[in-house]
Amino acid sequence: MAVEDKQMSYRIYLVAFGIFLMAMAVVFKLSRIQWVEGAHYRKLAAEQTVKDFVIPANKGNIYSSDGSLLATSIPNYTIRFDAVAPKEEDFDKNIEGLADSLSVMLGKPSSYYHSELRKAHANKNRYYLLAKGLSYTEYMRLKTFPLFNLGTYKGGMITEQKTVREHPIGKIAERTIGYERVKPNGELDGKGIEWSFRNYLNGKDGKVSKQKIAKGQWKPIRDVNEVDPQDGYDVISTIDVYIQDIAHHALLKQLELFEADHGCVVVMETQTGHVKAISNLGRAEDGSYYETVNYAVAESHEPGSTFKLVDMIALLDDNKVDTSKVYDSRGGVITYRGDKVRDSHEGGYGKISLGRGFEVSSNTILVQAVYENYKNNPQEFINRITKMGLDKPLGLPFQGEGKPTVHKPGDKSWNANTLPWMAYGYSVAITPLQTLTLYNAVANNGEMVKPIFVSEIKEWNKTIKKYNKQVINPKICSDETIKKLKALLSNVVKRGTGAKLYSKDFSMAGKTGTAQANYGKNGGNDKHYISSFVGFFPAENPKYSCIVVVHEPNTSLNNYYGADVAGPVFKRIAQKIFTDAPSTNEIKNLNKKINKQEVAYSVYNDKINSEKKVVPNLKGMAGMDAVALLENLKIKVKIIGTGKVKKQSIQPGEALEKVKTITLELS
Repeated sequence: MAVEDKQMSYRIYLVAFGIFLMAMAVVFKLSRIQWVEGAHYRKLAAEQTVKDFVIPANKGNIYSSDGSLLATSIPNYTIRFDAVAPKEEDFDKNIEGLADSLSVMLGKPSSYYHSELRKAHANKNRYYLLAKGLSYTEYMRLKTFPLFNLGTYKGGMITEQKTVREHPIGKIAERTIGYERVKPNGELDGKGIEWSFRNYLNGKDGKVSKQKIAKGQWKPIRDVNEVDPQDGYDVISTIDVYIQDIAHHALLKQLELFEADHGCVVVMETQTGHVKAISNLGRAEDGSYYETVNYAVAESHEPGSTFKLVDMIALLDDNKVDTSKVYDSRGGVITYRGDKVRDSHEGGYGKISLGRGFEVSSNTILVQAVYENYKNNPQEFINRITKMGLDKPLGLPFQGEGKPTVHKPGDKSWNANTLPWMAYGYSVAITPLQTLTLYNAVANNGEMVKPIFVSEIKEWNKTIKKYNKQVINPKICSDETIKKLKALLSNVVKRGTGAKLYSKDFSMAGKTGTAQANYGKNGGNDKHYISSFVGFFPAENPKYSCIVVVHEPNTSLNNYYGADVAGPVFKRIAQKIFTDAPSTNEIKNLNKKINKQEVAYSVYNDKINSEKKVVPNLKGMAGMDAVALLENLKIKVKIIGTGKVKKQSIQPGEALEKVKTITLELS
């Protein structure tokens, strides 16, 4: 028996020791969780129940030069109801008023909202959806409704804010205004002004702490944000909505008429370089046109005859020849090492001057002039191109600016025919905006300015940064050369390739261009045309320069030339700007004094001042007129009622010197 008791005691001790070890293990684990791993688990728990959410800052607005809104951030609100948050007495007291208010604002019957709110309360719904897509004004109004005016905790109103970017003028200039977006892989991407000036536009995001509630839903912990968002700055663009509208529709009409693949137009202010309009339209599969690639900035291509202006600048300013020098067009065909240079005019132009050759855009004349004068030193011609900055990008703030191609002697790409081919716009590639910048320099008396798309960064009325005129080259050539170039460009329209565009009522100057593209691919079967017109207006005192480029116009009617395709767009823009725009006539000598008027005023003034000043009779007079009359007499006025004067506190005829205030009763 004693042995059995002893064995029993051993077993009890063993079990007790095991329990003790288990208890110690539990104590150790709890202590480790509490003191060693506690911070980690507390953080994990908090992350599961409390989380910081980003409040996106409102982007700054983008404005046109005339103050029109081009892009803006609009807050968009979703309102939910935490039916558990309000106290029972608060809910019962305010439910009827809340339902009535929601009905007036959202349109559904009051009984509907009364029923839905009651149901949400009974079901303890903590995330009931009330409304989506509310504006800021509607949101602020909603906050004043019964129950919701008690705040998030007591009223149960849950607000979710989302920022939406809107373009009030629609698709016009959409590509230049641009966008900023998040790609599926999380990377930021964008185009245009929105992307290039995002550091100014975006502002700084705020932060709000939210607590997890049922079904993975979150509600704000406090009525105020942890960190309030800071709105971005406003960007003032150089775009003029009126001119933009003209340019867009003029280009669109012509693209549709010629069933072209794509095209662009840019209108620039001559002296400042401010881009007043830019349109880039590409053709969709259904035949419609939309803002797509920024062709004016990004697309480098062989310019064709518009490049002949470079020839004339070089030849005239280097004193190689004068415009009167006569050349033989040789039947419209010249051969250089087996390659032919042809005039568009069958049979050529016979013997004509260099100036006339430019006006009719003779390839043979211009090529001869350039080749004969620069063949022994082609680098001299290239130096002219370099001096004008046509061998490098303009350095615009946009991504994807097209890179020019200018071959140079010594390069692998240079051959014996490069120089003559460059003379009529081939074996060289520049963007439309580069071409426009060159022509604008001629219009601007030789000063080449950089195109500007943004003039100012503002915070309300405070200027943060101003973008002034940037001069690329203060003088691309002499004043004498500029004078000759302006005359030649005017003659192109008066009697040259642009004669179809001439109007005796309105002066323009410019150059046509018709370039073949893809002429070396697929045995020439893929060849198409690029039609262009570039110049300035009015010719005598240029205010604007403009370029129009149309790619792949329909050639079925054999009218794919620059004067036929691009020229009418240029003319339409120029004429509409100056015929439809508000008058800018200045009134001179506005402050000039007229003796007759001065004498008459003096007599009247003396008469008024000599008369005894008394309180006038105001009865029956309109209240507004009575107030104006008395205030001119330096008398304070108190008004009772609306309408006409019924009574006046001081009777007519009383001396004014003692009167300080008059009370008027209106009816």
